[in-house]
Amino acid sequence: MRIEPYLFFNGRCEEALNFYRTALNAEVQMMMRNSESPEPPPPGMLPPGSENKIMHASILIGGALVMMSDGMCDGSEANAAAFKGFSLSLDCADEAEARRAFEALAGQGGQVTMPLGPTFWAPLFGMVNDKFGVAWMVGVSGPNG
Repeated sequence: MRIEPYLFFNGRCEEALNFYRTALNAEVQMMMRNSESPEPPPPGMLPPGSENKIMHASILIGGALVMMSDGMCDGSEANAAAFKGFSLSLDCADEAEARRAFEALAGQGGQVTMPLGPTFWAPLFGMVNDKFGVAWMVGVSGPNG
């Protein structure tokens, strides 16, 4: 059994997908737009104009699968992506990789919640919310990692 995160971006999935490709060298495994679905959605399920929104995508980040979608993408504030109660943990091979990933996630409107620095459990660790509001814990495993 595996746990794989599935993130809903309420109309910004393609932007997020391209961001993670650049920021984290994510590899797109699959992407399907609503218009490419082998079965059309039930009438009224998707708002007009969402034909080109992403129904489902999956990316690999350092060998870990992350799935994503635009969701119902009606654009309302009530349905905006609200990523709360979890963080994606990014265990980097070395400090240079951790710094690059952290800076990329923090850039373009991200928010640092804990600057990168040494901790008792890791030679380098920090936390950041990217421009989509997804929380990331970025670090390098220590000897007890």
